[in-house]
Amino acid sequence: MGKNIAVLITDYFEDVEYTDPVKAYKEAGHSITTIENESGKTVTGKQGDEKVTIDKAITEVSPQDFDALLLPGGFSPDILRADERFVAFTKEFADAGKPIFAICHGPQLLVNADVLKGRTVTGFTSILKDLENAGATVKDEEVVVCGGNLVTSRTPDDIPAFNRESLKILGA
Repeated sequence: MGKNIAVLITDYFEDVEYTDPVKAYKEAGHSITTIENESGKTVTGKQGDEKVTIDKAITEVSPQDFDALLLPGGFSPDILRADERFVAFTKEFADAGKPIFAICHGPQLLVNADVLKGRTVTGFTSILKDLENAGATVKDEEVVVCGGNLVTSRTPDDIPAFNRESLKILGA
């Protein structure tokens, strides 16, 4: 049975950190809902290659509507974490123990949601100190799975491992 996956995304996301996981999730029978400030808006990846039309505004959704959360990297997570609604959405997911998949700079939303104490994670080199300061144990590995519900990876090169572990948690 396919899961409903929320994706918090805005302009300057890392193109392949959105497209590759979403393709893998859809091929496994899961559905994707992109969430930003405005439904129907088109956001563009930082490489300029990918354009994504937003399905729902953050005001139109609740974490209860979804089974898992994808946080692609790029500059998108840093932009979104300045808006408390996206931070609260992420925190509610973590507090409920739902699966969260965060790659590259994606864990920045987890830092602001203050949900990393006692967790083991990885991320892009430039945010490792932020993750550590947020209370996480940081590893420099292609993929880190913590508690059976949190998958983190460092860069686009890690996407195959990221997808593999995310799909295991989704049960597909």
